[in-house]
Amino acid sequence: MEGFPERGKAADLGQLQSTMHSIELACTSIQMHMNSAAAEATILSLSQTPQPYQACKFILENSQVANARFQAAAAIRNAAIREWGFLSSDNKRSMISFCLCFVMQHANSPEGYVQAKVSSVAAQLLKRGWLEFSATDKEAFFYQVNQAVYGIHGVDVQFAGINFLESLVSEFSPSTSSAMGLPREFHEHCRKSLELDHLKTFYCWARDAALSVTNRIIESDSAIPEVKVCTAAFRLMLQILNWEFSTTAFADGVKQGSDSPKRSECNLVQPGPAWRDVLVTGGHIGWLLSLYGALRQKFSCEGYWLDCPIAVAARKLIVQFCSLTGTVFLSDNVQMHEHHLLELLSGIIQWIDPPDAVSKAIECGKSESEMLDGCRALLSIATVTTPSVFDQLLKSTRPYGTLTLLCVLMSEVVKNLMTNNSEEETWSWEARDILLDAWTALLVPINRSGGNALLPAEGKNATASLFALIVQAELKAASASAFKDDDSDYLQASIVALDERLSSYALIARAAIDVTIPLLTRLFTERFERLNQGRGIIDPTETLEELYSLLLITGHVIADEGEGETPLIPNAMQIHFPQNLEAENHPLVILCSSIIRFAEKCLEPEMRASVFSPRLMEAVIWFIARWSCTYLMSREENRERNSRNILLKFFGEHNQGKFVLDIIVRISLTALMSYPGEKDLQALTCFQLLNALVQQKHICVHLVALDSWRDLANAFANEKTLFLLNTAHQRSLAQTLVHSASGLRNSEASNLYVRDLMGHMATYLVEMSSKSDFKSIAQQPDIILPVSCLLERLRGAASASEPRTQKAIYELGFSVMNPVLVLLEVYKHECAVVYLILKFVVSWVDGQISYLEAQETAIVVNFCMSLLQLYSANNIGKISISLSTSLLTEAKTEKYKDLRALLQLLSSLCSKDLVDFSSDSTATHATNISQVVYFGLHIVTPLLSLDLLKYPKFCYDYFSLLSHLLEVYPETVAQLNSEAFSHVLGTLDFGLHHQDVEIVDMCLRALRVLASYHYVETSAGKVGLGSHAAGLKDPGGNFKEGILSRFLRSVLQLLLFEDYSPDLVSSAADALLPLILCEQNLYQRLGSELIERQANATLKSRLTNALQCLTSANQLSSTLDRKNYQVFRKNLNSFLIDVRGFLRTM
Repeated sequence: MEGFPERGKAADLGQLQSTMHSIELACTSIQMHMNSAAAEATILSLSQTPQPYQACKFILENSQVANARFQAAAAIRNAAIREWGFLSSDNKRSMISFCLCFVMQHANSPEGYVQAKVSSVAAQLLKRGWLEFSATDKEAFFYQVNQAVYGIHGVDVQFAGINFLESLVSEFSPSTSSAMGLPREFHEHCRKSLELDHLKTFYCWARDAALSVTNRIIESDSAIPEVKVCTAAFRLMLQILNWEFSTTAFADGVKQGSDSPKRSECNLVQPGPAWRDVLVTGGHIGWLLSLYGALRQKFSCEGYWLDCPIAVAARKLIVQFCSLTGTVFLSDNVQMHEHHLLELLSGIIQWIDPPDAVSKAIECGKSESEMLDGCRALLSIATVTTPSVFDQLLKSTRPYGTLTLLCVLMSEVVKNLMTNNSEEETWSWEARDILLDAWTALLVPINRSGGNALLPAEGKNATASLFALIVQAELKAASASAFKDDDSDYLQASIVALDERLSSYALIARAAIDVTIPLLTRLFTERFERLNQGRGIIDPTETLEELYSLLLITGHVIADEGEGETPLIPNAMQIHFPQNLEAENHPLVILCSSIIRFAEKCLEPEMRASVFSPRLMEAVIWFIARWSCTYLMSREENRERNSRNILLKFFGEHNQGKFVLDIIVRISLTALMSYPGEKDLQALTCFQLLNALVQQKHICVHLVALDSWRDLANAFANEKTLFLLNTAHQRSLAQTLVHSASGLRNSEASNLYVRDLMGHMATYLVEMSSKSDFKSIAQQPDIILPVSCLLERLRGAASASEPRTQKAIYELGFSVMNPVLVLLEVYKHECAVVYLILKFVVSWVDGQISYLEAQETAIVVNFCMSLLQLYSANNIGKISISLSTSLLTEAKTEKYKDLRALLQLLSSLCSKDLVDFSSDSTATHATNISQVVYFGLHIVTPLLSLDLLKYPKFCYDYFSLLSHLLEVYPETVAQLNSEAFSHVLGTLDFGLHHQDVEIVDMCLRALRVLASYHYVETSAGKVGLGSHAAGLKDPGGNFKEGILSRFLRSVLQLLLFEDYSPDLVSSAADALLPLILCEQNLYQRLGSELIERQANATLKSRLTNALQCLTSANQLSSTLDRKNYQVFRKNLNSFLIDVRGFLRTM
């Protein structure tokens, strides 16, 4: 390793041997689990020693302990990355050359992991110097690698050369690169440079390496070393094809793939036109398919071969070629892409065709890996083509299309699943998921303009047959699960868990909707009739399970999930049915009406008891909720006569809509009243069905006019059964009922409705809390339960606040202010009740604060202040160290929930200064929201602990609030007392060193605002942050730095000496610039200290110039405008790249 940097004089042999012996002993101790801590410290010291390169070289070349050589390689990497800034160019090149030479010279070593480590180190060091090495330097390295890859020095060296390229490509890829403590821009520049100048060359080297050994592999009857070379070359080629290419433009007419979720991975390959000669027109695909085919034929009798590394690697590469798309194909030559896919499909089809023979062979013991790769290939082709192109591919060589093959293959997989109805996942499970993804890729709408993926007639017929088989399989599985006593997967599978698979089934059904809707209607009718005919005679369990399954399948077929928006009728429903059908004869109307009539039967007590089990009711409620979002009283109908409007008009508000709505409400009330303890059913009813109905105002207009809705409201207010619901369900029900008030004719009627609905609940709390003996009876379960329920109901009503009901909900909250404070005091030891109180107040304040006039705002703010003070008085020091570990953990969890609620309360109060719909200003009544919030934060802060900040959600909420406060109200900082200020800034300092990048970013943004505010204010002759920025003496007479000085030190320390995400550099630059402008003298002093600590004259000069450039390069000025921030970010990036490495060694 000539030219390696040495520390002082050359180390003598005895010292090198001693170091090697220590590292060997440490590695052996770790393997033997002896004194591991000391051994790890010894190994760590090697990496942390300044310039340990000679010792590492000696260990690599002389040690007989493989782990010691591995650690020596790691130490070279760590030290070189750390010290890169002051290594000479010769030193850097020497280290890379040594690592490359070592890998090549020891290519036949049995310790492959050591070779891989050294190869990785070479790759990382080459990347670290990539932007500073000249083209000549790079070519010198790559000439050495090229000679190895071409096999000039033998098969082992060839294998080592390919592995090095694999490490190099991995390092330059953003998703697999190693951390180097450098800005993201550095990694991006490296990635672009490698892609533009070398990536294609590496691919060609790998291809040529594989070509050079394939003849020997095919001719040989035994395992030869060339096999591992070919396998490594395939792996490298696959890795390069998986590169995230910058060129992502698509050729005209080329499908860009589906954005729907997939169970199976399918990465598009989009390298651009520069790669056309290598990947498309050079015969590369034909060679690869021929090689695999020849080897497959040669080893056809060897069952193990399909899972050999070379076979697996070749198939993966072939499958990846199926994803090739974009401008690599000529935009004016569509046939080029189709020919490419046809060539691939012609080679792949033997893996999967004929499907029945392939399935039978797998069941007889053949490996399923090839068949699954064939399925993945179909998925890839489906992802980059349209259904028509996909179907035509096979027709040039077969009497049927590719869609028919896909249907037959999927059918065979489904048959296997039916035959082997095992709870353990088999090959057919995986094949089903892959093929369903292929169907999804084909059938999801091509774009969002409303067009649908249409299938040719042959494919449509095959699809209809496939869906019929799928439904048959699902019904068989449902029927088989009916009498199982064990917790089988089918019984335990929730509606949500099935959703992904059923969504794919729905796409298949919609492709032949005119056939599949009548099929579903027939299946429903048969089972309805079977229930009616067999009542009291035949056990209905199997039929009920089949109905459960049919409801889920049908719900997915006829309607899409809303995902926060009102879902439209699926396009297939609009274009596949005749436009002149009468509504009563429309297949979808017949299907939906029959299901609704069946669901209505649950209102009959006898039918409910014998037929409608809780499980079946869950499916009924889920179906109605999904269906009603799309079809019930839709506002999308118009006068055109088409299939879509026929459906919407039939279930519209002027036809059957009101009648169906009444049935739905009565079914909902039955689900809540007649199935006590069925939490899943009640959750579906409250959260999905009823909540969905009240989201649309035009439906609310009809809801509030229904007797059934009034029955629901009366039951909510008076029925004991609904008080036994889960409290979250009661909250949701209250929210739903209050939301429905939007359907009343005016604001007065809406407010009256809310008062009538919720008023007696508030009265109960007032009367209960006013009782003279309340404290003595409050802990009784029959008191705690109604109190908890009423708080949840009040919270639900408060969260439903909107302008037309705001007055009533304000009055509701105002009436229980004092009772809430009484409850907080009485139940201070009941964590659950305290939490409910806090969450109610949070919801109420959040919904009201923006609408309140000044006087009302003052009342609410004072109430919140009283609440905060009371909570603080009851909770400071509540967690005792004498508690057991389990109780301590529980106490911390409860406190976390409470304090998070308080933070949300403070955030709600803050929103008043951002969004205010009141007619006057709060300033007229001297209500200063910012001071109140800061005071509230002062109350909350003593309750905080570092342990509580370990809860991610709480931590995020806290720093989000803190950042918001400092950004919106920087002027109030100077008004805070020193104790409150130190609390706030102490947590800000903690957040600055948090492991969560987002939290550090929020703290940096807050620092930017604080420093900017102080700089702008003082520049205008004002005090800014006053004594907080200037510093002061503590009670002991010691001078304490101001906050800006403290944070200037902290930010510089973070940037220069600590580990952090490259994503933070821009935010740190924005904070650092105003800090430097505010504390220029301190910055100069800190810079001088850094320079003086540097003993090396060259590095001292380099650091001096870098510090000078940081604050003067690129015409940086002393203003805080957008342009100046951008200039400083650029300067800081250059500064860190230049000096951070050698500064961290000081």
